Amino acid sequence: MSLDPQLLEILVCPQDKGPLTYNEDAQVLVNERLGIAYPIEDDIPVMLADHAKAWPAQAEA
Repeated sequence: MSLDPQLLEILVCPQDKGPLTYNEDAQVLVNERLGIAYPIEDDIPVMLADHAKAWPAQAEA
């Protein structure tokens, strides 16, 4: 499922207030500047700083 383009236009990173990139395959909103991604759960972006994960995701060995 894809996010509404109008929603993507207004969402910003809560940490640096900059724009985010939608990665539909991983279902995350990515902030390349900080190297973090916010998850999208049940079609709802979780825009909480403590839910951000390192991006790109590191492969587990």
